[in-house]
Formats: sequence, structure tokens, C-alpha cells
Amino acid sequence: MNQHELHDYLEDIPSNESGNRPFEEVLHVSMGRRNLLKAGATLAGGAAFGFSAMASAGSLTLHNALLGFNQQLIGFTPVTRAQGAGPNPAISPEYQYSAVFPWGDPIKPSGPAYSLPMTSAKQEEQIGIGHDGMWYFPILDPNASRFGWDALRDSDPWTSGYLSESGVPGYGDLNGVLCLNHEYGTNAHILRKANPESLEDVRISQLAHGMSVLHIKSVNGVWTTQESSLSRRIHVNTPMEFSGPAKNHPMLQNTANNEILGTANNCANGYTPWGTYLTCEENFNGYFGTDNTTWKASSNQARYGLTSGGFGYSWHKFDPRFDLANPAYANEHNRFGWVVEVDPFNPTSKPIKRTALGRRKNEGATVHVSADGRAVVYMGDDERFDYVFKFVSAEPWQKMRASGESPLDRGTLYAARFNDNGTGDWLELSMANPVLAAAFPDIGALLVMSRAAADLVGATPMDRPEWVTVAPDGRVYLACTNNSRRTATTLASVETGRSINRATNSANPTPVNNDGHIIRWVESRGHSGNKFEWDIIIFAKDTHGSEASFASPDGIWADPDGRIFVQTDGDQKDGLMNQMLVGDPVSGVIKRLFTGVPGCEITGIAVTPNRKTMFINVQHPGDGDPAASSFPAARGSGAVPRDCTVVITKKDGGVIGS
Repeated sequence: MNQHELHDYLEDIPSNESGNRPFEEVLHVSMGRRNLLKAGATLAGGAAFGFSAMASAGSLTLHNALLGFNQQLIGFTPVTRAQGAGPNPAISPEYQYSAVFPWGDPIKPSGPAYSLPMTSAKQEEQIGIGHDGMWYFPILDPNASRFGWDALRDSDPWTSGYLSESGVPGYGDLNGVLCLNHEYGTNAHILRKANPESLEDVRISQLAHGMSVLHIKSVNGVWTTQESSLSRRIHVNTPMEFSGPAKNHPMLQNTANNEILGTANNCANGYTPWGTYLTCEENFNGYFGTDNTTWKASSNQARYGLTSGGFGYSWHKFDPRFDLANPAYANEHNRFGWVVEVDPFNPTSKPIKRTALGRRKNEGATVHVSADGRAVVYMGDDERFDYVFKFVSAEPWQKMRASGESPLDRGTLYAARFNDNGTGDWLELSMANPVLAAAFPDIGALLVMSRAAADLVGATPMDRPEWVTVAPDGRVYLACTNNSRRTATTLASVETGRSINRATNSANPTPVNNDGHIIRWVESRGHSGNKFEWDIIIFAKDTHGSEASFASPDGIWADPDGRIFVQTDGDQKDGLMNQMLVGDPVSGVIKRLFTGVPGCEITGIAVTPNRKTMFINVQHPGDGDPAASSFPAARGSGAVPRDCTVVITKKDGGVIGS
């Protein structure tokens, strides 16, 4: 088992003991009723990615014809299975790529250059490791205050034709701020040794985590970092603040050094219509541990997977903040697992952990504006047998901001229940529910333990719910990566000695689901309601043997034309490396655009406003081992591989995916 496989194994040990009826059991019933996508269906040489029975489901009408979809939405020549087998990256012949912004490069040109061994002083001024979710924020006008964004802060610059507002048309396509998450890096990769031997070693690791805010610019087609006040690192020791209902809750207080510090295991992301970035804390539990043999996890700690050994980072040996048995930091672990809002254009601002969105292992936070103007946030809790969540702001987001209130601080949090008949319910997580009012002393405690609240209301345990995206027709797409611990039986013991419901259900129908699937649904009341209709549009296992073969879908993004980009993280079949594909849900075409290198994950997606430049990430190439890969250095060079961003453009200057 290599470092990445070990990390995945440890982070995905399930902690859900609720016994709630799981997704696969529901789908077994549902499959007998509905005409789901059939295995082996092919279109354009690959498995179909498109309509199932949901297209005529009844009460919620889908409006594909109004979107102007056509059969040529995806016209590029796909990377073949043979080309995608590595060991070097492969890309469609109509496209080109370059690798930029690797781990250890300075965030500003004047900063320290990459070299090993790493030091904390260098790493604090360098790009972190574990490149994951990201977004690009265009600088609209070089002469305007706050880089031209202020005039657009209270409209939606991503959908309202904002380029016409720029003093220099197209300027934002070449000059902007890239907010880049750093999910994780093992000791073996960062420190080049198995365990830290000092506080300095721990600081190096901590400073490699978090996120980078990079002012970047393209000159003659080459993207480089700029000498700019906008560029900064946000890491495990950066001052933060809490907001929302749990802001001052006792469960977030420590007796020693009560300053709120840091963000870690920053996985996927989101961006808001008011121009800020959302970075999401996922497997934070892996950084905590203790050498105290008498320590025993509380129910809250166990529900979030906290163990004495963590993932082997051993930060607790030198930093008392991460020692689970240290009473002075008894609530430090409760300070992680949040969605964190970052202002990319205000480098002096503190990142804010928005407690109204709840605490969990957040994969991402996709923001969509409802028909009545509310901010709706979709979030997957990326662990086997955990849940899908939605937050709806109390009022229209523009009204809330106009009154000086964040739309992410007041609203309603829900967890999803998928029903046998293809309907679904958003179950309210609030003190208005008598079951929750009896279980939690107040809303702050409920939000700190939002997983437990979802257990109690009967949410549906899922097969690792990952990224969520909302297509231009309003349909919501969810990638479920896999679940090797799913069975056809109801209860089974797990590594911890506890029992959880591992049975199949309608939304997770595959026993031992090693390959994952993608779910789609239509919301009621323009996304602000509590009902939805769902279907599974593709099982990854059904693509194997075809030219569209993929497994373990993770990243997913719908572009404004309706293309669905899918990125993978897991063992691919048919000899393939991890990859990025593009699907048309109307024609059913799926094509492979890019494949990576041995040991890597393909993740993260961002585009310039004209969508003629796309940024994706190659995470943990070679699993940190130069014998497997030295990417982005030449293969066989012996260089330590470095997580990096890949810039993709079309040779004819067209829109990415076309």
C-alpha cells in the first residue's frame, strides 16, 4: 500500500453508526420501478452520459431545448485508452497544456526558490502542497479601485455579462487572482522522512497545508506569479475568526491560547456571487492524535473519526494544539471541519469560518442563487456512509449584504434523504425539530455536531459524496466516488469495532462499490424548497471496456453551455491514469480530455471568464516517489515530484471542452 492509498484508507474509515437507511437500499427498490441507465449503452464510442427516466419524471419539467444544446457541444478528438495509460500526461490533439505553480515555488517572484530540504521560513512564502480545489477571480480593470470588483460586488459577475463593465475588455482573461487549496502532503513527501523530529518539522508540514492566494498574469501565453500585495499564504497557523450561530459557543473555546488559528486539509471549494472564495476543510481529523494511552474518544470525536494515531502526521508530539489529551486544547478539533470564506482582494482580511453551514468533512461548497434570490450552498460530506447537505440563506443575498449581514450567517441547514420512488426530502437541521431540540442544548452545539444531527433526522448514508455542481438548466449533479465497505447486508462491524448500516439503498445500489456513480436531481421552488426528484445518470462500472472508461468520479463542474467536466481520484480501469472527461447530458457523448501520471489524482477546476483557459491540478504525482514520476520535471530525472497546476488551452483559441 503506497502513501496515497494508506492516506485514503485511513481517511475513509466510516464513523456513521446511525443505522439510517442507506442510499443503496433505497435504490434497490427504486431500480425495480424506474428505467435507469442501462449498462453497455454507447454513444460516440463510449458509455452514455445522459437522460434516464428522470427526463419524463412528471411534476418537475426539464428544459433542455431552451438551452440550445446541440450534438457538437463536445467536438474534440478524445484521448484514447492507449494514450491515457501514461506514464506522461496525455491531452486531446486539439489542445495543449503547460505545468505551472508547483509546490515550493515562491508565491511572489522575489520569494525563496524551491529547494530541498524544506524549511518553515521558506515554505511560508512558497506555494503549498496537495493542490486541489481552486477558483480564478479576474482583475477587471487595472485602473479601478479594488481591481475593478467593487462595482460588481452586489451583482453576479459570473452570469451578468460583467466583462462589459471592465475598463479594458478581456483584461480579466489574462490577469487575476487564483485561490488554490492545498489538501494534504505526507511526511514522506514534504519532509522526506516518516515522522517529524522537531517543532520545526511540524511547522514545515503545517505551512505546506491550507491555501495559496496568487496574483497571476499571462504574458505571451505564459502564466506567472506577480510581485503583488494580493499574493499570500493562508495555513494552519493563520489567524481566523468564526461567524454565525456558533461563533462564541463554548464548544469552540479553549482555556489556553484561545485565538482562532488555521485551516487544514483544504479540499474542494466554492465561490460566491459577491466575489469571495470558499475553501473547505475535509479530513482534519488526521492531524490530531495523542500518546496518552488513557485517552478515549468521546462520541463527538468518534463521529468525526478522531483517533490517537491520526493519519501519522504526529503533529501532536511537538504542537500541543493537536494533542487530543491536552485539556487546555480540548476543543481545538471542533475548530476544524468548516467552510471558510476568504476575500481574494483584501490581503489584510481574516478568513472567516461560517458556522451556519455546519461542521463536517467538507468536500466542497457550491453556491447557487435560487429563483427568489437566496444563496443556496450544496455540500458533500466526503466519507463512506455520510451525507449531502444544503444551506439556504434566510433572505435574498443582495438584501442581506445591503443590510451589512453575510448571507452565509443566517439561514436553514438541511441534510438529504433519497426515497425509493425517485423523490427526495431536505430534512431541516434546526431546533424547530423536537428530536434535535431534545438532543442538543442549542443551535451552536447542533452545528458543531451537524453529522450527528443528520444521523438523528434520518438522512441517507452515501458512497462518499464529493463535488456538487449546478448546470445552467438548474439540475444538480453529485459525484459519489466509491465505497469498498458497502455490502448487501444491513449491519456489519468496522475497523473501530462499532456497527454501522452498510446496506445498499436506492441512491447507492452497488454492493462493494469500487467505481462510483453520478447522481442528478431537480429541486423544488427554484432551489430554495425542501423537495427534489433524483436519478442516477451513470454508474462508472458500466463504462469499463469502452473508450469512455472511468472510475471514482470526484471533481465535477458544469460550464455555462451545459458540458459536464468529470475528474477522477482512484484506481482507473483499462490501464488508464486518473483523468478528466467531458460529458454532454443531452447527446450522451463522453470524451476524455486529459490524463495524468502514475500515482496522481486529477482535481480542481477553474476558468478565465472567456473559458478559453482552464486550470486543473495534478495532485501527488508519483505519490511523492521519484521512481514513479518526477512530474512536472522530466520523467527519469530523479527529481522529487511536485503537485502543480496545469493550464489547458485549445490550439484554435476556442472554449475549453468544445
